[in-house]
Amino acid sequence: MVTAIAAEPVTASADERPKRASRAAALPADERRAAIIEATIPLVLEQGTAVTTRSIAIAAGIAEGTIFRVFADKDSLIEAVVDAVFDPAPTEAALAEVDMSLPFEERLAAGVQIVQRRLTDIWRVTSAIGGHREGKRPHSTWDLAGLAALFEPERDRLAFDPMDAGRMLRGITLAMSHPALVNDSPMSPRAIVSLLLDGIRSR
Repeated sequence: MVTAIAAEPVTASADERPKRASRAAALPADERRAAIIEATIPLVLEQGTAVTTRSIAIAAGIAEGTIFRVFADKDSLIEAVVDAVFDPAPTEAALAEVDMSLPFEERLAAGVQIVQRRLTDIWRVTSAIGGHREGKRPHSTWDLAGLAALFEPERDRLAFDPMDAGRMLRGITLAMSHPALVNDSPMSPRAIVSLLLDGIRSR
């Protein structure tokens, strides 16, 4: 009679053992808030105020309840989204990064492109939310310092102070880019710069 020999249990090495998925570290409240806002912006652009907190949670990769740890309700979140879009800080930072070694006209065109991007973001969000937000609006001097800085090296050749020149450039950019005024065909940055510097009269 053959006696069966019990096999010794095989112990997997540390490298062979299945690794348990590590749980993502919790973000500080401010970072979590910013991440939720960032994930919500494209949803608001697509769905307006009809966007659900469930879809926001999926887009942000979080549980739905996490939203309400940093926002009182959905309206508070949408308000924060609008505030983020109106915040001039990213525009000011982008203007500060314009290469000042560029030729004058190219430098101004780069500034116009940045301003047009900001205006487009504002119009898209405010159109998507309709009359939802009746609160504060951007200050009238937003990004003027950044635009004025683009004119500063040419101060001696200008008929106006750089701050006034920046205000004019912003005004023309607004007038020649607003969908209600130009039928969704905004003037190009180069054309806007040419209009400001040269006017429309044939030389």
